[in-house]
Amino acid sequence: MTDDLATNPATADGLGESAAKFTWLLERFASESAGVIDAIAVSSDGMLIAVSRQDGQDDSERLGAVISGMLSLAAGASANYGLGDLSRVIMDYQGGRLLVSALGSGAVLGVVAAREAKLADVAYEMTLFVERAGAVISPELIVELHKRVTTSSAYRI
Repeated sequence: MTDDLATNPATADGLGESAAKFTWLLERFASESAGVIDAIAVSSDGMLIAVSRQDGQDDSERLGAVISGMLSLAAGASANYGLGDLSRVIMDYQGGRLLVSALGSGAVLGVVAAREAKLADVAYEMTLFVERAGAVISPELIVELHKRVTTSSAYRI
């Protein structure tokens, strides 16, 4: 993934420029990062705000709930031990990995990666995504992105 937020045209319809670019970057991150199966963005209060696969909405909603729970547990550990803000959580399973990374003001990136994926490469691509897309995250953008996700799920068959 070599393009950045400032130079790529938005491809999503019906969204403001920042929301369209954010969605485009997430879809591109998931499709071009080796070993990435799915990627979502979730607000700090657990709202699903962006998905990489429109056909996997139910999976994305379940993953969003899991990530929200992980954030709550991570916040509890941080408060108890004075660890500061979340940087990254990695869960290693027999069949793959779940990575969660702070995305910016009030949001996180959740990534499902195949077992065969090189963890360092996925983490590097996540870092690049966070640098590109995290700078534009704002409460207003989170609301706009959430509306798009909930609207698109309302029209599913």
